[in-house]
Amino acid sequence: MKKILLLGSGELGKEFVISAKRLGCHVVACDSYAGAPAMQVADEHMVFSMLDEAALRHAIATHQPDFVVPEIEAIRTEVLLEVELQGQTVIPSARAANLTMNRDRIRQVATELGVRTARYAYADSAAELLAQAQAIGFPVVIKPVMSSSGKGQSVAHTAADIDGSWDFACAGMRGDRKKVIVEEFIHFEYEITLLTVRQRQGPTLFCPPIGHVQERGDYQYSWQPQAMSAEHLKAAQDMSEKVTANLGGVGLFGVEFFVTRDEVIFSELSPRPHDTGMVTLVSQNLSEFDLHARAILGLPIPLIETREGASAVVLASHNGVNPRFEGVEQALSVPGVDVRIFGKPSTRPYRRMAVALASGSNALATARAAAAKIKVI
Repeated sequence: MKKILLLGSGELGKEFVISAKRLGCHVVACDSYAGAPAMQVADEHMVFSMLDEAALRHAIATHQPDFVVPEIEAIRTEVLLEVELQGQTVIPSARAANLTMNRDRIRQVATELGVRTARYAYADSAAELLAQAQAIGFPVVIKPVMSSSGKGQSVAHTAADIDGSWDFACAGMRGDRKKVIVEEFIHFEYEITLLTVRQRQGPTLFCPPIGHVQERGDYQYSWQPQAMSAEHLKAAQDMSEKVTANLGGVGLFGVEFFVTRDEVIFSELSPRPHDTGMVTLVSQNLSEFDLHARAILGLPIPLIETREGASAVVLASHNGVNPRFEGVEQALSVPGVDVRIFGKPSTRPYRRMAVALASGSNALATARAAAAKIKVI
């Protein structure tokens, strides 16, 4: 039985634990608060901040896992680099976790590899942010270099928006780096996530592209497959393989791209299952969590089958504890609909609490209608 130390225990971690448990793994789920979703299905749990170096070292030393599997960005990744040198297996690799913890580092890797990205710069203050935004040209997208699920992301249309964008980014930052990335606003036709699987043996695999729509920098609904030209799909796959090969290791990566009429542009990368990939719970024979678990364990992935599917999030509207859900029965009364309630013990405005899933020829509209029926009380 392989032991996994899961660093971060949100809804993505919960589904990963379920997949890993089905393959006989023992999972220790870690997060900064008790009762996190993945803790509810894991064998053991620990509560501590992943940015606490001493606590992170203690967790690894205590459990001596076969695999350390990060589920969040905000981790003291210097510890992961060190323990990997000592023989610990970090998924997908300590270097990948370290570089993708901050948007500036992974963007630099992509640039050095010759991958097309939006024009970008960095800023450590509101004044520097204004200067860089003016150099790139408005509108610009502003994000903390370290955050998750789009927290702190905004669009500044004029110089008058800069102070508000700086404050919003600072409020959404994770970790201890007060720094933002400011980038060219791409007038794209659509965005995709290309789930990319690096195996211990065998070629890199790609799931069909997932289309998605974001608000406030966070995904609201996604669908698979997203139709795109063979030329654009090949370009995305080539860029994805180039970047993930450079990062190394094994596991599933969520690689995001902007697609315009004429080109495909690298956006971001997560070295773990992606929130937009929740749709694969209904659209694939092997979900992104199953694929991640198989890749980690070195198990074969002979075939990825896909059918039309979609996901739509259910958000909280207020601060509270011990939430209840109304409308689940009505949502589940629709053929082809499934619901995943994450089990988060508290709410706050716009916090993702559940997801509605649907399959079939009208999957996206069905999923969105089902999600709209569910209210967080």
